[in-house]
Amino acid sequence: MTSLINTPVTEPVIPSANDRITGEGITNVSRRGVLKGIVAGGGLVLAARIMPVGRPFAQTATAYGAAAMPHGTVNAPSAFISIAKDGTVTIVCHRSEMGQGVRTGMPQIVADELEADWSRVRVVNATGDEEKYGNQDTDGSRSTRHFMPAMREAGASARMMLEQTAAKRWGVDPSEVSASNHEVVHKASGRKLGYGELAEEAAILEVPAKDQIKLKTPDQFRYIGKGLPLADGFDITVGKAMYGFDTWMEGMNYAVVARPPVFGGKVASLDDSEAKKIPGVLKIVRIEGTPAPAKFMPLGGVAVIAKNTWAAMKGRDALKITWDDGPHKSYDSEAYRAQMEETARKPAKVVRNEGDVDAALGKAAKKLEAEYYIPHLAQAPMEPPAATVRIKDGKCDVWACVQAPQITRTDIAEKLGMKFEDVTVHVTLLGGGFGRKSKPDFAVEAALLAKEMNGAPVKLLWTREDDIRHGYYHTVSAERIEAGMDANGKPVAWLHRSVAPSIVSIFAPDPKHQGAFELGMGLVDVPFDIPNLRCENGEAEAHARIGWFRSVSNIPHAFAIQSFAAEMAHAAGKDQKDYLLELMGPARVAELKSLDTLWNYGESTKMYPVDVGRLRHVTELVAEKAGWGRKVPERHGLGIAAHRSFVTYVATVVEAAVAEDGTLSIPRIDVAIDCGNVVNPDRIRSQVEGACIMGLSLALSSEISFKDGRVVQGNFDDYVVARIDQAPREINVHIVPSNWDLAPGGVGEPGLPPLAPALTNAIFAATGKRIRTLPIGEQLKA
Repeated sequence: MTSLINTPVTEPVIPSANDRITGEGITNVSRRGVLKGIVAGGGLVLAARIMPVGRPFAQTATAYGAAAMPHGTVNAPSAFISIAKDGTVTIVCHRSEMGQGVRTGMPQIVADELEADWSRVRVVNATGDEEKYGNQDTDGSRSTRHFMPAMREAGASARMMLEQTAAKRWGVDPSEVSASNHEVVHKASGRKLGYGELAEEAAILEVPAKDQIKLKTPDQFRYIGKGLPLADGFDITVGKAMYGFDTWMEGMNYAVVARPPVFGGKVASLDDSEAKKIPGVLKIVRIEGTPAPAKFMPLGGVAVIAKNTWAAMKGRDALKITWDDGPHKSYDSEAYRAQMEETARKPAKVVRNEGDVDAALGKAAKKLEAEYYIPHLAQAPMEPPAATVRIKDGKCDVWACVQAPQITRTDIAEKLGMKFEDVTVHVTLLGGGFGRKSKPDFAVEAALLAKEMNGAPVKLLWTREDDIRHGYYHTVSAERIEAGMDANGKPVAWLHRSVAPSIVSIFAPDPKHQGAFELGMGLVDVPFDIPNLRCENGEAEAHARIGWFRSVSNIPHAFAIQSFAAEMAHAAGKDQKDYLLELMGPARVAELKSLDTLWNYGESTKMYPVDVGRLRHVTELVAEKAGWGRKVPERHGLGIAAHRSFVTYVATVVEAAVAEDGTLSIPRIDVAIDCGNVVNPDRIRSQVEGACIMGLSLALSSEISFKDGRVVQGNFDDYVVARIDQAPREINVHIVPSNWDLAPGGVGEPGLPPLAPALTNAIFAATGKRIRTLPIGEQLKA
């Protein structure tokens, strides 16, 4: 397996209507000279048009609100696959690699169906181009679930074309030959031909019709379901891999930006005389901010361009700027929390309503209520945002660690007033993303500065402080739940009020209510078997840029719901796990009768129903694997939580230990995940393990707070992520075996939401102390 992560690629042309399409969605584009620069001397090239049956591709931003799918409306992308005359198989990956393994998983799928030799498969990254590749935004844990069927068909189509070519050359029936490990073999005579020997001749064939494509059965898989190493693993290990921060070219200049400390602020006055005296400083540039809703445009401020990073940073330090703080100058986290909690105590917009909650609460033998709070969070990827731009001869080239290359291209063309086709976005590896790099404001900043430099490239760097203080934050949230139980502790009523500013506020005038896509992340789709259930959404104004964060609104919803489920179990005198299963009710497809529509992660509810049986199964599985009910040492406790997100089912058991002085340690975490199909179990384990560590961070210590409109935190000394001594001694990931009757689910995000409630439930089991506010911080030592 080889990777060309640093190799410039000449992009394939878009297949025209004249290209022969005999298979549904698979196109033979071999004779059009596509993939020039990748396929040496011709060969077989197929374009897999991604059109899975039952997926509602028309469900775009218009259908679900401005923020549901903002990064592309062409939702039938092409994935290009080629076989060169030397036998090399090349996959053009149109999604960004940020550690999730997409540049390994996609080739793995194709290589298996193609019967390719894994050592002769390579992958290159596509540039940003919506017309060719459709929605390239790498988020929502959707790459595998959207691409697996078509990638299998593409690999199988190529294999069958090679087999047909060999059979014709030998004068035998195609049924007498079969592909095996990069060769086609004639069973009777033992004759063999390598893929490279057949590729050019195979390129003139028709693609098999869809109903003629012979996919492998799971027992025939060689790579799918196996733990193959990362395609980029060696380059990353030895420092060869190129991230956004690594881009370098002759004559490059460097830039940093002083941005308004308050969202919506602007420069009132500027004295740059001292900054200009710093050796190496070349130019001071004012960047105009964009009035809200600004989408992904820059905040504005003052940029310093210099010959090196140090000079640029020292120049920025020397700037004397007076800021007009604007309308959000009084934003204060403590005051805003009190405001949100007051809102959550009052009736609000009803977003789901079944039965008569008020009547049932009035008749309940026992009532329970609790309030939960999660602060703003920063994605804080290990690699902060960075982009390099060169504008020369009317063309703009961008090298950046972006999750959304096509919106990067669109926004830069718009801001510079250039033709769309004159902007090219080259995607580097991402040193983490978690949603931050879906917002390419930093690339637009770099483009504006490159325009000032007469053809010289400019690399714009964000420091850690820039990233913490000027990002797009995960929404702050106040959740209030009330419940009623009968004399036996059985739940009879459930009322959940959620209050949080919405991501929609960066796309449109602030709606002050969560969008349908946010409500559909664990709130209105709560799969509990309670006869009287109501969900309400209170108003909340956005005073900061709100953006995607790994798992998005599932985090506060799961924390509140799964914590409250444990509180109900305690009030009823029942076991946490048993009561959670009682709340879920019997295995079934949840009907969610009172909802006209459910935002289902952009998927069909027929293909991806809310399956309570699968949620019950992962709950029972993780309890069994964790030894639920086992005797633990004094001041140790077990906590459990389960949640469906990104059409995948996850349950988590945490063992927590709390010392007499309040010191918390995590001896063990067990996670069960049912994602439908398993492509690479190692990547699933690594994603879930990473989610556990990230979940610990947000539960233990991570918080973005505001005072006088300004972010209080600035680096990892006060925006604290989990340190190695806080990591659990043992993480066990239990993967439910693939069920090939099910469609594949997401993996990157679903592991995060259950972690915090499982931890706080474990803390209660160990100490009797209930945690309802995150982060935990010093609460155990109070």
